[in-house]
Amino acid sequence: MVKLGVNIDHIASIRQSRFTKYPDPVKAAASCEKGGADGITIHLREDRRHIQDADCILLRKKIKTKLNLEMSLNPGIISFAKKLRPDDVCIVPEKRKELTTEGGLNVFKYEKTLLKVIPALHKNGIRVSIFIEPNEKNIVLSKKLGADCVELHTGKYAVSRGEAKRKELLRIKSVSKKVLDLGLILNAGHGLHYGNTLKIAQIPGMNELNIGHSIIARAVFVGLEEAVREMKKLLV
Repeated sequence: MVKLGVNIDHIASIRQSRFTKYPDPVKAAASCEKGGADGITIHLREDRRHIQDADCILLRKKIKTKLNLEMSLNPGIISFAKKLRPDDVCIVPEKRKELTTEGGLNVFKYEKTLLKVIPALHKNGIRVSIFIEPNEKNIVLSKKLGADCVELHTGKYAVSRGEAKRKELLRIKSVSKKVLDLGLILNAGHGLHYGNTLKIAQIPGMNELNIGHSIIARAVFVGLEEAVREMKKLLV
């Protein structure tokens, strides 16, 4: 069974839009776990637009599954991650003006930084994933840099239609085999929803999908626990 990591950033986004104390991401995480989530994913952004430092600390203490922290290579956030010691981190690019993470990390641009950051995270008992565009060069370098996992960016697959979508799925399948051949853990995410997740989940060797927006959107109508349960059923 493919694991489901539920990203709860948008719960915090609702709270931060009015600077209230609700909805509580910690309570949301508990509902996700009741619905069958295998892990909770949060992105601590540099501008703290949704998840806050205090959320991370409470979630680390309270959740019963595992905590996956998405993070940039910002020195302050790296320092925080080493103290927090989540189970996993996923290193992602970050631009202040973007609404969401728009693409994979340029591992070639940040090679020297990653060669220092990844071992430092490992020393703190943290498993390291890199969020990358699905191509072989990125995968090979991620392995060389010492990553434990890669998370393939499925954004182009999610927005494509017809023949373009079919070709993108084939590309993801092909590079997924390379990930496994190199002994890396295979994860994927971005733009996945109830209508397009199944084919990604069916890729041989897929370990985990990280999904947020579509689950939170579905929760408006059926509740968070049920929304997670419905997504989890697609991954069986």
